[in-house]
Amino acid sequence: MTEKVRTGGCQCGAVRFRIRGALGRTSICHCRMCQKQFGSFFGAFVAVPADSVEWVREEPSYFQSSVNIARGFCQRCGTPMTYRQPDALEISIGAFDDRSDLAPTIQINHGFRLPWVETIFDQPVHDNPDYYKRQEQIISFQHPDEETANWPEHGLKL
Repeated sequence: MTEKVRTGGCQCGAVRFRIRGALGRTSICHCRMCQKQFGSFFGAFVAVPADSVEWVREEPSYFQSSVNIARGFCQRCGTPMTYRQPDALEISIGAFDDRSDLAPTIQINHGFRLPWVETIFDQPVHDNPDYYKRQEQIISFQHPDEETANWPEHGLKL
């Protein structure tokens, strides 16, 4: 039987990881520290066995956000990447190249959620075709969602 290998990384490609084997719990956390780390409504993570993570290029830099939690990010582009506590490591679901099967299975710190987060997907969908046509013309400098043999040290630039 072949062992599953997962890959991912930051926007610029400086921090890349490879994980072999099974992943743990997937979650979203509503605490204020996760909201600030992601600049969003919550943080989304998957638990990973620390000894199964191989940092392919650079490793994340860390900010000690509390007495027992350090939050990892790419020093070059700022992408939020990890949540590290003394006995566990979690990686941002959004940092994985393939996120299709990493739907959160539990909500953490639910009492701290923003009250309107319950209804954000009830809002109207923006469906202006001109807007989406312009979006298709954007040239992305972000690392692709796949492993690359070579990638510029500071990301792709024209």
